[in-house]
Amino acid sequence: MTGKLCFEDGTVVDGRPGGFAQSTAGEVVFTTGMVGYPESLTDPSYEGQILIFTYPLIGNYGVPRKSSWESNRIHVAGIVVSFANPTPSHWSSNLTFDAWLKLQKIPMLEIPDTRFLTQHIRTHGTRLGKIVIGKKDIPFHDPNTENLVARVSTSRVKRYLVRGATKTVVLIDCGAKANVLRCLLKRQINVVVVPWNTSLAMIKKSAKKLDGIVISNGPGDPMQAKETIDTIREILEMNIPILGICLGHQLLTLAAGGKTIKLKFGHRSQNQPCTLFETNRCYITTQNHGYVVDTIPPGFKPWFTNANDGTNEGIIHAKKPILSVQFHPEANPGPTDTEWVFDLFLEKLR
Repeated sequence: MTGKLCFEDGTVVDGRPGGFAQSTAGEVVFTTGMVGYPESLTDPSYEGQILIFTYPLIGNYGVPRKSSWESNRIHVAGIVVSFANPTPSHWSSNLTFDAWLKLQKIPMLEIPDTRFLTQHIRTHGTRLGKIVIGKKDIPFHDPNTENLVARVSTSRVKRYLVRGATKTVVLIDCGAKANVLRCLLKRQINVVVVPWNTSLAMIKKSAKKLDGIVISNGPGDPMQAKETIDTIREILEMNIPILGICLGHQLLTLAAGGKTIKLKFGHRSQNQPCTLFETNRCYITTQNHGYVVDTIPPGFKPWFTNANDGTNEGIIHAKKPILSVQFHPEANPGPTDTEWVFDLFLEKLR
């Protein structure tokens, strides 16, 4: 069986098919992470994208059980690797990489020169593309024209109660990674997870006791989640602590009167350097986003800056207990250098 990766600009690269034998289309992006492929692929922020792994060996340590994933399924539309290892070696391995993709119905291409593909995207910007398996050709598709958040958010309210906890935080699920919830629960607070389009009235009803709000990460263009933006705008009128993460950072910015733009090729890796504003302190962070804050809203000031390209990586309110970051403080995969952001947020609850 033949396979090829086709870009919308006409570039075509042949590859060896693997995973599920089905053609797929989406936005072609790359990640430079060396490890963490199970966590990356189950990150809802990748919904609708064809992901290129620049690290040449994927699948070396197999696939762990679902309890270690960041959600209950793979979210990418397709995968491109240089080499998928068929013989993993690790105590936690439950499946080979290729077998996992078949079960999850995700197509893959092995293209040895993923460096060329990455350079192509870095030069020309993120492109729409498709993986064509055999003669099953399909049209190109732009996932950012859809409300991807609605596809990955929970459909019902979920409550996680911790014995002895006195504080309750509502997590607005825009495609939250599982480790966001883990990081909150291990800090001994109750968490109520609500769908992306939950109104403020329903949030208050669901939580009963509301001490703070966390707006999660998620996929796609933040402007598509208009109902979430409207709810956040109402929450901003309340004097309660708010933490935005990744897409949540962008949604908070839009609700407060700022603006976002799309990056040329995004930030997707576990080694993005971010400097604390007006200091020389630099943190290594995990990131996965294609959009970024362009205009900081009134009343806020910069908090973090990307040391590579100077883009905004965080904002904090001058007076109110409101903060947000573009990177992933919960990591998974990646360094835990910025997990203290959760501690700072919880300090504001008290």
